[in-house]
Amino acid sequence: MLHKRCTEERQLTVLHLVQPVDGGVARVVTDLVRAQARAGLRPVVACPPAGPLAAEAAAAGALVHSWPAVRTPGPRLAGEVTAAARLVRECRPDVVHAHSAKAGLAGRIAVRGRVPTVFQPHAWSFEAVGGRTADLALKWERFGARWADHILCVSESELRTGREAGITARWSVIHNGIDLGRFRPGAPADRRSARAALPPLTGVAAGAPLVVCVGRLSRQKGQDVLLRAWRRMRVEGARLVLVGDGPARDSLLAAAPAGVLFTGASDDVRPWIHAADVLVLPSRWEGMALAPLEAMACGRPVVMSDVNGARESLPPGGEAHCIVPPEDPAALAAALTVLLTDPALRNALSRSVQRHTRAAFDVRRTAAAVAGIYQELVGLSGPTMRKRTER
Repeated sequence: MLHKRCTEERQLTVLHLVQPVDGGVARVVTDLVRAQARAGLRPVVACPPAGPLAAEAAAAGALVHSWPAVRTPGPRLAGEVTAAARLVRECRPDVVHAHSAKAGLAGRIAVRGRVPTVFQPHAWSFEAVGGRTADLALKWERFGARWADHILCVSESELRTGREAGITARWSVIHNGIDLGRFRPGAPADRRSARAALPPLTGVAAGAPLVVCVGRLSRQKGQDVLLRAWRRMRVEGARLVLVGDGPARDSLLAAAPAGVLFTGASDDVRPWIHAADVLVLPSRWEGMALAPLEAMACGRPVVMSDVNGARESLPPGGEAHCIVPPEDPAALAAALTVLLTDPALRNALSRSVQRHTRAAFDVRRTAAAVAGIYQELVGLSGPTMRKRTER
């Protein structure tokens, strides 16, 4: 049979298959596609229409398609795989980039190696569950790795967790990055202005010690541990604010002691970061959490549980005051007490984490490194490719 080859010049098209559509994963994808569009790639995002990601990705320069997928596996999986396969055929991407466990499951089954595929766990699925479900999740990750040309981890500790679990893959570590133009340090007046402008803080003394936790209200983020720690706090006038929404909201509201405020979801967390004295994130598991990076870029010290990515987020020496064991309310309360009652230490940490984060976690560097993986997979040297088709 004779084959006629033709060529056409076109941009490198990346199909981002995404579920979940809120929280850190959505912010990572939005920042990534914004940087990719500016760099001359053609980002396409397929995600559920509900939630903030679809609109934010479109505003960032992505072509957005509806992919009606729920967060967890179940009876809808077959339909979600079929829908993902249809989108791949329609979009004809050069690379499929599947984000988080559910998209990684459906996307890899849909593509099965026919298109260069990058899988980004954003924390491993088997860490999020227990018992037989965890065993099944791990078995899938070991099997599904064959259908990922590259597994992209956001921290060395996330990669190490995957390897120790027996997952064999071609790996890379590219730390999460943040938009340093949006997350900038403020002057003391910005802190006062932020507190005065935030309605939930009406009636809170201007100088009251303020701890802020930004994250989806869920078991992963550990706000229940934080509330148990808050009951141990003895810092006069201290207030705690939980910024976010999620499935654990009702149980957290019922368990919250006095002095805790719930804001619900926020389209812009920057005012809360600027209002805070300390940002806290007591997660049970992560890949590399975004909220602490955003806070540190604004010059706010953080307290994090010692999960994947936490130590790698910090400057050398920061672990002494910023890291506590997971699920340890006493240690968390002690670390928060030290920072709230020692302004000199808090200010020194603010300067240190700000310098480190702004030097090491620029999203433009992250996007360039990710583009390098794409180009390696499809044999490119830049964002424009020569596409070959055979007839």
